[in-house]
Amino acid sequence: MQNEKEGIINFIRLIGRLKKIKRSGWIRKVSVKEPESIADHTFRTSILCMIIGDMKKLDTLKMLKMALIHDASESIIGDLTKDERDELQKRQLENDAMIRILSLLPKDMRKNYSVIWKDFQDKASVEAKIVREMDKLEMVFQALEYEEEGYDKEKLSEFWASAENSITDSDAKAIFNMLKRKHKLQL
Repeated sequence: MQNEKEGIINFIRLIGRLKKIKRSGWIRKVSVKEPESIADHTFRTSILCMIIGDMKKLDTLKMLKMALIHDASESIIGDLTKDERDELQKRQLENDAMIRILSLLPKDMRKNYSVIWKDFQDKASVEAKIVREMDKLEMVFQALEYEEEGYDKEKLSEFWASAENSITDSDAKAIFNMLKRKHKLQL
């Protein structure tokens, strides 16, 4: 039992690193001086999942777990942007990191969270697809906030385009379009 609790402590401390790791895309592409952390992003992504999951009567608990661990690997590998690694290489690094992270947990939790992680990676369920879209939708909320803070709208347009191409759910698309109207008012 003591060993199990020690593993949980180590897991929480490792995940806690996400509070200090800044989202690198905002730094590299927009030069944001004080960008959100990965934990900031995860929090709002989780809130979006809770709301949209309940709205659509999906398995919201599954979505919340998925949202909470979707970037957990970044506590080890950092926030890698698409232009730093090819998708296959990035996915392998993430998988290796998740194995290491989840190994800290008791066996039943490890198995449960591994299944949730695989579902997210493979976009195997409706919930996984929606969580991925909420990940992108959260990015748009953040892009709009950076626009409102005066950051370069042209540099931020890449984030809008990425989200627009990824969001297909009707409720998520409606929210995206409302945010886009606010974005256009900023231009």
